Amino acid sequence: MKIKAIALILVLVVSLFSGCGREPAPAPTQPPQTTPPETTPDVVTTASIVNTAGAFEQAISSTGTWLIAITEDLTIDRELVLDGEFKNGRKDDDGKDIIQRKIALYTQDENRNVTARFTLTAPRLTVNSPEARIQSGTFKGDVYVSARNFQLVDATIDGNLYFTTDEAQETFQMDDTSKVTGEQALKK
Repeated sequence: MKIKAIALILVLVVSLFSGCGREPAPAPTQPPQTTPPETTPDVVTTASIVNTAGAFEQAISSTGTWLIAITEDLTIDRELVLDGEFKNGRKDDDGKDIIQRKIALYTQDENRNVTARFTLTAPRLTVNSPEARIQSGTFKGDVYVSARNFQLVDATIDGNLYFTTDEAQETFQMDDTSKVTGEQALKK
């Protein structure tokens, strides 16, 4: 009987130690491999509708928005710089993001008919954003274009239009309803 009792105690002790012993730590798992997107996602595809100088200057900055619309005549006594490359949230026929920057000097109705035109006045506007346009209103001051494919669409520049590069001048487009009251010249 002593042997059975010792064997039983031994089994209980072994069971106790094996049940309370440390379990081996699981092997660390690797997070699933992900590949970065081929292009940086566009986080700025909204419009800025502004009616103050400060809001306008923020909207045209490199951290602004692709579309800047004013809701009344606006006069700014400082030189303005349209900076940055922006995507407008749409894709072309090949599925690529469309680069565009627009200064909208007008309001429109639900059918996209222009309902009011406004004048933006500043001593100078420098355009560094590619694919930029001024649309349906008047900019009063001189415009210096350094970027490709600048456009005037149904707009007036009441001042001079200077191009700082050959490419900027060669890719400039203006529709039949637009005009520049001053000179258009290459000024490097």
